[in-house]
Amino acid sequence: MMTKADVQQIKQRFGIIGNNLALNRAIDVALQVAPTDLSVLITGESGVGKETFPQIIHQNSARKHGQYIAVNCGAIPEGTIDSELFGHEKGSFTGALSDRKGYFEVADGGTIFLDEVGELPTPTQARLLRVLETGEFIRVGSSKVQKTNVRIVAATNVNLLQAVSEGKFREDLFYRLSTVPISIPPLRDRGEDILLLFRKFAGDCAEKYRMPAIHLDEAARKIMLDYRWPGNVRELKNVTERISVIEESREITPEILNLYLPNANIEKYPVLVKHETNDQKIFNSEREILYQVLFDMRKDVNDLKALVHGLMNTGTGNVAMPMPEEHPHPIFTQPVPAHPVAAVVPPIQEAVPVEEQAMSLEEVEKDMIRKTLEKYNGRRKNAAADLKISERTLYRKIKEYNLE
Repeated sequence: MMTKADVQQIKQRFGIIGNNLALNRAIDVALQVAPTDLSVLITGESGVGKETFPQIIHQNSARKHGQYIAVNCGAIPEGTIDSELFGHEKGSFTGALSDRKGYFEVADGGTIFLDEVGELPTPTQARLLRVLETGEFIRVGSSKVQKTNVRIVAATNVNLLQAVSEGKFREDLFYRLSTVPISIPPLRDRGEDILLLFRKFAGDCAEKYRMPAIHLDEAARKIMLDYRWPGNVRELKNVTERISVIEESREITPEILNLYLPNANIEKYPVLVKHETNDQKIFNSEREILYQVLFDMRKDVNDLKALVHGLMNTGTGNVAMPMPEEHPHPIFTQPVPAHPVAAVVPPIQEAVPVEEQAMSLEEVEKDMIRKTLEKYNGRRKNAAADLKISERTLYRKIKEYNLE
């Protein structure tokens, strides 16, 4: 077990701010596993700072003088990812004008960090499993088996166990990658660390742009601690920098802060409150939560339509409207009769039964992707940027939903 001094030293060296117990535990596990060659799987929501931990592991291992290569698996198109990771031979595909070494060959004796490992296509998962089990790989277009001695650290913000159950990720690869799991806590669970990080980002921004640092009043501090921070540390830094540059006042009040946290009071809107059910979903991303909110909203609208039609069906076609004894407005020269007057309205047509129009999350996602592609005339790069997903993920979704 590492000492508190060891953990504190690592925090200073890698710029980690906070005293949360779960965060300290993650650092401690990273230091414990660093001298070994065991594979490590780092999990946590997007924006929590997962990319720091592979560097901690590499710099405290016997491989620290070897290559350290970070690969974002979600940013590499499916058709070229095998070439990027394992290399290719000249002429193996269009554009392969010469032999090329892949990352596993270049990083021999070092460490490879595979970020967004859950985005790997199935054939690449099989190749990666072979590297983990035997240290062997084959370049694209070659039949020669090569050896590599690489430490693999992977990270993901998706639930890989659920991906395994859905057949999207190999079970054997999951267990080989997660020999040592490290979980990074979300910012909303780190308590006072939120305020420490805010002060750090505010100080950095003040120094960079030569201005006084912003600070929070007591009420604004409470809002910061209560906010859910879906974008985690990345969102907090973005918000702090925007407030520092845009606002003239250096004391930040709740009125100012709420301009930059539009969802801070989301509990005020009942339609967005998650109802408790016996089959609650486990959400793996903010986008899935949005889909579920849209699903629930559409269902509520359909229920309301059914209720209105039902009330209309029970009517007689004439609606009795009680009128006041005498209208106070001076333009009326004759008093209005005291007895109720029946206002005749056209007969109500028979209500058409309301069909349930609620869509599944997959249908909502498919419809959103289709409309975005239409918006950009099929340009996948623009559509992926609008949807905030990688081009390769969009390509996979297009094939999955037959949107070619």
